[in-house]
Amino acid sequence: FLLFIPHSVLCSVPVPPSGLNMCMSGSATSCEECLLIHPSCAWCAQEDFGRGRSLTSRCDFSQNLLKRGCDEHFIEYPTSSINVLQNIPLSSKGSGSTQYDVVQIMPQKISLSLRPGDQTWFSLQVRQVEDYPVDLYYLMDLSLSMKDDLDTIRNLGTKLAHEMGKLTSNFRLGFGSFVDKNMSPFSYMAPKYQENPCNGFGFRHILSLTDKVDRFNEEVQKQMVSRNRDAPEGGFDAILQAAVCKEKIGWRKEALHLLVFATDDVPHLALDGRLGGLVHPHDGQCHLNDNNEYSASTKMAVRDLQGTLNVCLYKLKITHSNRTTVEILDQDSKNVIQLIIAAYNNIRSKVELSVWDHPEDLSLSFTATCQDGNPLPGLRKCADLKIGDTVSFNVSVEARSCPPRGTDRRFTIKPVGFKDRLEVAVDYECDCGCSRNAQNNSVICSSIGTYNCGTCQCEPGYLGARCECQEGETSNMFLSACRESEGKQICSGRGECSCNQCLCYESEFGKIYGSFCECDDFSCARHKGILCSGHGECHCGECKCHAGYIGDNCNCSTETSGCISDDGQMCSGRGSCVCGRCQCTEPGAFGETCEKCPTCPDACGTKRECIECRLFNSGRLADNETCQRQCKDHIIPVETLKTDEPGAVLCLYKTDDDCVMKFTYSEHASGQSILSALKEPECVRGPDALMVLVAVVGSILLVGLLLLAAWKLVITIHDRREFARFQSARSRARYEMVRMSLTHEYYSPIMYTSNKLRLIV
Repeated sequence: FLLFIPHSVLCSVPVPPSGLNMCMSGSATSCEECLLIHPSCAWCAQEDFGRGRSLTSRCDFSQNLLKRGCDEHFIEYPTSSINVLQNIPLSSKGSGSTQYDVVQIMPQKISLSLRPGDQTWFSLQVRQVEDYPVDLYYLMDLSLSMKDDLDTIRNLGTKLAHEMGKLTSNFRLGFGSFVDKNMSPFSYMAPKYQENPCNGFGFRHILSLTDKVDRFNEEVQKQMVSRNRDAPEGGFDAILQAAVCKEKIGWRKEALHLLVFATDDVPHLALDGRLGGLVHPHDGQCHLNDNNEYSASTKMAVRDLQGTLNVCLYKLKITHSNRTTVEILDQDSKNVIQLIIAAYNNIRSKVELSVWDHPEDLSLSFTATCQDGNPLPGLRKCADLKIGDTVSFNVSVEARSCPPRGTDRRFTIKPVGFKDRLEVAVDYECDCGCSRNAQNNSVICSSIGTYNCGTCQCEPGYLGARCECQEGETSNMFLSACRESEGKQICSGRGECSCNQCLCYESEFGKIYGSFCECDDFSCARHKGILCSGHGECHCGECKCHAGYIGDNCNCSTETSGCISDDGQMCSGRGSCVCGRCQCTEPGAFGETCEKCPTCPDACGTKRECIECRLFNSGRLADNETCQRQCKDHIIPVETLKTDEPGAVLCLYKTDDDCVMKFTYSEHASGQSILSALKEPECVRGPDALMVLVAVVGSILLVGLLLLAAWKLVITIHDRREFARFQSARSRARYEMVRMSLTHEYYSPIMYTSNKLRLIV
């Protein structure tokens, strides 16, 4: 096996929600509480505003506050904003004099000022530049079973440098090897084996990254295979050291890092080290000694990099690293160069964003715009790219809450495998400007409260707009102010009226609030028993959904990544994405992304491309990575096609060489698509044009000769008949002449001489 491991801005404006005015129906009794209710809520800090009204009347939509007489100068209405701090244009080339200043992401630094609940957008662009520097470290298993592979790569450096030179002008190559931990039970520990110079070792760094490829060949020529005791190898120890020993390996910050891991057996699993008494997990540090050998091989064990190197299982284990590919080596590694080039192209054909140090109180969602120009909500990845292509991503950011004051919030957006990154600093708009002018023991508040943003915050035991009442005082005048309307219960039956204000009861279910205790944070729709599905907050009977969720109970996700089929279409073009799942609208379509549809008109056309690329390595999906990603059906090559199987659809198409390819498409009960296809297309050879021409000309000539012969025969018969008639006529004519001649000579004597007559008689 061969494992490759690569080591403009928009801003939204809050829109007031329709229907319920949650600003006034909330529990806000201060400017800060008002701002947290909804990003469209504003607070009026004007002193004489709302006299005779409840405190929450100061919290309303900004346009409503203006209409009700609040001076614009006193309206607290912070909004989210974005400031671009560094925006260097994207580079077009990676090597040369500018290789240390290559820019592959734009912008590079921004700052966000976020108001909680306010969804804000910014965009970024990513480009994989041409001629980007490459550092390739070849890490090889030197156990005895890899002897023929070692012989094959002894001149790998020259050939690989030649091929990589077609992709980059700045290529460096390094080499390292591994076997297994030199301890029992992983290796033989008897003295006779320990004296053997070919005994096993954990990891050995042999050649630092260099552009002198002849050095690679020289070092590989010196290597000898070693031995270990059990079948699994210590590959993960080697991978970890090759990754963290940056200075000794020679990894450049400005280069693409490729770690080629070649082995023919599985690595040790997690906890295998305990068989040898190793209980200390690896510390993630470099432990190469003066001989460049891994000195902690018999002291620590790697516990997080675990898996089996079976192709299928190994791919499952490394799916978290989208810059990693697994390929199968030939028995003697003859195809190693082709695999390295293919893996390099595969890695460079993708751009995927990762988020580092993601604050928990921030919601992020991505929309990718790849080469076709169509936005793909919910995706942060573009594939099938060419070097030099530019893709863009829109990033939605929403702060769900306010962190403690003074908290520094930062996160980084980084394309996987890139050194470039976008650094994002976050500031929260949680404080009101008027709070800076708060007055303690203000006369306005009867000297027993703090005047802040137009309201009094009374000392404990005092109530009222000006702290003029003490708790427990009641009168009919005060009671009337505690009813929402005539006939309604005092404080909605969920509180007590004190000094013209409702004091709401406490509840074991949550908080009761509002001017008349009419609201709470627990009487909202639930999904599977969870309030607002766990994806929103309950405000006065309505769920306020977090970013990425909608619906009455916030159970509907707006994420669409789960609806994108393998061919990049939304629900395979046969349905729509509803709440993060495909709802198939095409009759007969089913599957997670509506990808299965034997009866659909385009079913044969869709599966044809997979038949072409999987069986004949041709067609639009001929690229190996694209074919493997989009064509996961089970294809069975057969000599004779059975078309009478129930549920199977017969598909035919004409190939480029005018042959007919046949296959059947059906769905197994397990949910897997089954394609039974002929091993070879049916080709009926057409007539040879030259033979046809010769046959036609020959036929014409033959018919002509036959006609000529018939005409000749007819003419000959006719002539012979005429000649016979002529001869007959001629004979008669001569006879008549003779007869007449004889008559003239003898007839007369007969009449006169009886003797002659008798003589004639």
